[in-house]
Amino acid sequence: MSQRLSLTTLLVDDYDRAISFYVDQLGFEVRQDTRLTDEKRWVVVAPLGAEAGLLLAQAANERQREAVGDQSGGRVFLFLETDDFERDHFAFTQRGVRFTEASRHEPYGTVAVFEDVYGNRWDLIQLAFNGS
Repeated sequence: MSQRLSLTTLLVDDYDRAISFYVDQLGFEVRQDTRLTDEKRWVVVAPLGAEAGLLLAQAANERQREAVGDQSGGRVFLFLETDDFERDHFAFTQRGVRFTEASRHEPYGTVAVFEDVYGNRWDLIQLAFNGS
């Protein structure tokens, strides 16, 4: 039996605003953008070459709107692993990504927390080991 995580839903306030951040600032690619109804689209973005991606879901009711930017209660929500921390940290900073702390070296790797356009907290991380 084989299983894998393929998508993580991320609540957003506006599809195009979210696409702009993930593509223009993080360098992700749009894998799919299909209109389902007048209000709903199936939008998937992902880092280049990654297997898994984010399903951008525009908030459809008050409960969902309240969760935009706080899907993990203020904790780091998503982990973006890189093979070159310095390259990506520099590129993200140049594109206006806001890091909430200086980079640091931990036993597991080099890491810094940044926030997406909504305030969701992410780790940019280069692991000191391959994780397997």
